[in-house]
Amino acid sequence: MDIRNSSNRRALVVGLGISGIATALRLRQIGWTPVIIERAPARRTGGYFIALFGGGRPAAQRLGILDNLNDRMPGGASYEIDRAGNRRAGLGYKDLPGSPWMMLRGDVEQAAFAALPDDVEIRYSTVPVRIEQDADGVDVTLTNTADDTSLTERFDLVVGADGLRSTVRSLAFGPHEDYLRRLNYMAVAFQLPGPLSDLHQDDGAVLMEPNRSMWIFPFAGSPPTVLLSYHTDDVDAEFTQPPAQRVRAAFGPEPTGRALGEALEALETADDLLFDSVEQVHMDRWHRGRIVLVGDSAWCVTLYAGMGVSTGISGADLLGTMLQRHPEDVAQALAEWERALRPNLDVFQRNGIQQRQFFVPATSFELALRKAMTVGTQIPVVSSLLRQLQTRDKAGRLKDTDIALV
Repeated sequence: MDIRNSSNRRALVVGLGISGIATALRLRQIGWTPVIIERAPARRTGGYFIALFGGGRPAAQRLGILDNLNDRMPGGASYEIDRAGNRRAGLGYKDLPGSPWMMLRGDVEQAAFAALPDDVEIRYSTVPVRIEQDADGVDVTLTNTADDTSLTERFDLVVGADGLRSTVRSLAFGPHEDYLRRLNYMAVAFQLPGPLSDLHQDDGAVLMEPNRSMWIFPFAGSPPTVLLSYHTDDVDAEFTQPPAQRVRAAFGPEPTGRALGEALEALETADDLLFDSVEQVHMDRWHRGRIVLVGDSAWCVTLYAGMGVSTGISGADLLGTMLQRHPEDVAQALAEWERALRPNLDVFQRNGIQQRQFFVPATSFELALRKAMTVGTQIPVVSSLLRQLQTRDKAGRLKDTDIALV
């Protein structure tokens, strides 16, 4: 490939999250000039738990991200607990198929940001408000929300990496309701100020009840994080009151007990809080002309699948590979990128639906089934059989497969 030809090609990357930074890194590697815009006034830090699976780590290595990451899951135990304070050995995140590294979202974003060359332009407080394209390029009107100024610039490619409710997607493909598929569950994630009273700092725990659950994820070197998940018949109503009020209503009216009570108290004062509906993005195409979506903007698999970070990094890596392979034909590059990636993402989306019952059983039957699995893991013969079944699971195998290597 002639780097001199590609060095004049500009790509607008919308979103300074993991998918956006990974995309900019890969485009820069192949000689493009990425410009990143971010709605927030500064780069975000901290965040809730994420998993980087074996399939995403090779792409992270190629992008220069992996060397600054490590698995922060301590070697503690996993427990199932209840409101009365009882506990017994239970299944944790590490018992899912695959080989996840557990860390905070901020860990990955910082590692990716550190790998970004200093000459990559980043514009904060900036959003796209109009996108128009022709065969040769894309005209994008950008607004600086800090001073309310706008300008229109031309790019060779626009990459929407701006999350579940992507502005790029709404401008270029249509309204959110055309693509979002609600699961009728809410996810609430935040960091605790310290370990819960009933747990060692290296131990994890789950509290399971029909249609609601609490997960405690321990981390080496930082306080645990919490994931609360619950069913709702009216997603829109969940956003009409403060998150803490909605969560307390969902987990009431029974007495909370000590562990859940401490978590709900911490929720009241949490600085960095995820409170959102659990949804997937379903699209017939992830690209249109010279506009392409990556990560949650295109294929959100939900946190129940656990593959958001891994697929975001792998998808960005593969996008650069295809653009490098077809330097004179963006349309062909995007078509081949999607053709290679989509079958795997279809599997992960189905897996996200299936694994919902692992995170938050909906019925007493699902709850009993999960408890039976927990007991089975304590019996050597049954545990061996369960592991064999996991290795035959297609999604489990793909989680440790480098899907960006084609």
